[in-house]
Amino acid sequence: MGIDISWARNELAHFLGLTELYRKPDPPGVVSFSSRLSNRGSQADIAASAHVVEQILDRVLPGWRTEVDKSKNGEVNRWVQHREAAQRADAALLRDAEVRSRLGDDAPQLSAGSMHPWVWDGARALWGSGHLREAVTAAARKVNAEAQNKIGRRDVGETKLFQRVFSLDAPKADQPRLRLLEDDGSDTFRSVHRGAMAFAEGCYAAIRNPNSHEDGLPELPEHEALEQLAAFSLLARWVHAATVLTV
Repeated sequence: MGIDISWARNELAHFLGLTELYRKPDPPGVVSFSSRLSNRGSQADIAASAHVVEQILDRVLPGWRTEVDKSKNGEVNRWVQHREAAQRADAALLRDAEVRSRLGDDAPQLSAGSMHPWVWDGARALWGSGHLREAVTAAARKVNAEAQNKIGRRDVGETKLFQRVFSLDAPKADQPRLRLLEDDGSDTFRSVHRGAMAFAEGCYAAIRNPNSHEDGLPELPEHEALEQLAAFSLLARWVHAATVLTV
């Protein structure tokens, strides 16, 4: 489901109204040289609004916490970074489709917020702080943990886990399987499960392991990190939808 643009823009506008900056008049006989500005709304109301707005920003501008300057937060007002990010997000919501169309780039966009919840919930905090490799690793761990939960096993994980759960062998007492299709003896059934096994192995061998174990690697570009998250999102959807087959 896509973002409700009208609702999101209303929430951003409400936040921008609460955080509008102004300088309080000095008391009679006092001259202040402080550069700090005050907000129109109460801090309690702003904090409540920010709880929603931050989730909108994470969806519309995933890198806002590191890409939008926050150096003036302490000097001018604690909500300066949020205000600039909200203004950018509002412009993106209002004109993104138009801009992409005018520039000849109206292809579908990949959004982390629309990925499987296991993946984005696992990655969200690290992604927001700009640690993209670690965010992908966290998502991989989350998918692994949810697959373990689904079959009730903790003694095997990652590549070996998916090799076993997608195996074409019949389940055993201590080895349940995950089935994406009913076993009708067809080539399609065998192909789907062999493919799922190979895909999972590739995700952990070629994405998760290098991100986790190679020190000194440069940070991932955002588009590449999104593609890696998308791979784990597809695996998560398969696991989530699969039927557990036991003896």
